[in-house]
Amino acid sequence: MTDTLAPPAFLAKICHREDAAAQLARLPRPWVFTNGVFDILHRGHATYLAQARALGGSLVVALNSDASARRLGKGPDRPLNAETDRAVLMAALESVSLVTWFDEDTPLELITALRPDILVKGGDYDMQKLAETAVVQAYGGTALAIPFVDGYSTTALVRKIKQPHGV
Repeated sequence: MTDTLAPPAFLAKICHREDAAAQLARLPRPWVFTNGVFDILHRGHATYLAQARALGGSLVVALNSDASARRLGKGPDRPLNAETDRAVLMAALESVSLVTWFDEDTPLELITALRPDILVKGGDYDMQKLAETAVVQAYGGTALAIPFVDGYSTTALVRKIKQPHGV
């Protein structure tokens, strides 16, 4: 039998930045927005994203494009996974409602365009120092940090993978 399988339904969660506002308008509110590279998904990411999603009706994840991620200085070989591969894995998560990208150093322009109700970042950010917080608060939104799950980071995982065996 040579029936072809339909593409996974979660792929519909991925959209180009130009289409993000229209896609978001179809989703339940309040809209929660977060962003990051999300290069190698781990338990800390899954927990963080589930907690972010629990704050509202929908969770939008904006991924750093490959070029944007390289400018973060995490190493010449990062990101390890291409932006489209990272988007597919992100969209496969139950907690994620919509996935898009941004090419700038920060998602400020995208946040300004989408106007999420809640901006969420990881616990290592001082929310009051972010320009994104000021934008969200200016139109009545909320910005908050969710604590990290201790012991999980992509950088530490990459370092562990690169260690010689038996070390």
